[in-house]
Amino acid sequence: MQTTRDAIAVSTPGRVCLFGEHQDYLGLPVIPCAISLRITMEAGRRSDREVRIDLPDIGSREEFSLAGPLPYVRERDYFRSAVNILRREGFTFARGLDCSVRGTIPINAGTSSSSALVVTWINLLAAMSDQNASLSPEECARFAHMAEVLEFREPGGMMDHCAAAYGGVIAIDFKPEFAVESLDVELGAFVLGDSGEPKDTRGILSRVKDRVLDAVQLLRRKERGFSLAGAPSGRLPRAGSGLTPSQLELLDGTIRNRDITREARALLKKKPLDHRRLGELLSVHQTVLRDVLCISTPKIDGMLDAAAGAGAYGGKINGSGGGGCMFSYAPVNPEAVAEAVARAGGKPRIIAVGTGTRRDAGHAAA
Repeated sequence: MQTTRDAIAVSTPGRVCLFGEHQDYLGLPVIPCAISLRITMEAGRRSDREVRIDLPDIGSREEFSLAGPLPYVRERDYFRSAVNILRREGFTFARGLDCSVRGTIPINAGTSSSSALVVTWINLLAAMSDQNASLSPEECARFAHMAEVLEFREPGGMMDHCAAAYGGVIAIDFKPEFAVESLDVELGAFVLGDSGEPKDTRGILSRVKDRVLDAVQLLRRKERGFSLAGAPSGRLPRAGSGLTPSQLELLDGTIRNRDITREARALLKKKPLDHRRLGELLSVHQTVLRDVLCISTPKIDGMLDAAAGAGAYGGKINGSGGGGCMFSYAPVNPEAVAEAVARAGGKPRIIAVGTGTRRDAGHAAA
């Protein structure tokens, strides 16, 4: 626990998923990377128990009272759910807050803007609670996952919240037990390209997740003890499996992505880092995401091709897919890569690896 000031600011990064896209909810390892685009919340304590949150970037405002229970008034009511989660964890709030939210993370584009917002809000609420609590990255991630995903029975995993809370490049294991490993690696620049295509995150997550889990359950009826984590590469049973060709292809693709993630994790621990091989693995991952999971789009494919033609080492779609952002690894001349992405119709930003959620002195009026 640390004593907080009457006004504080909390900022949290967005993220890209380097390796393991659509694997965290299957219990398979993932490697996300925090990025240098962030959301910042400033808050000061009020004399009453009202909460006022200004969101000028989207022209919105939230208001509610901490004086009683907080029922949800809209779908994905994250500001209220975070308060409810922390209350269940023993936090109390004698005074309300005046808050403002600003950010540079693209919204609904696969860079985890919503999870960054929830991690920021959880971190800030704990600091401004009666307990004046300083949360660990693990606590920030766990409480945020509860508030964003579990509370509303969403299909997503915990990757986004860990990436936002810990920062840097991390490897996350979910089985046999949950563990986060910070990878000591220095990466060059990335070019993030926003396609401007809207995405249905919840719909795509449900579709891909349900298809994979259905295929796994069918296979377990024939092969007791089958698991995606332990399945040998390229050796799924064909005859008598009960699976359709498309289901077998989907499981093969999932296992291929698992193996790419394992190879990338070993690569990221080697010094010096083979930057070109890292880019190649990103592109191999993209091939499976595009051709097997079918989550890429023609526009994003074109942006990735343009980036590669301008010198990027490799890249992939980012997030659940169906639109949103791509990114390319461009440690050399990222400006030329960004120009190529722009010519292909994307909105490019040159980004670097970012630090995790952090608290600073704020300027909000108490």
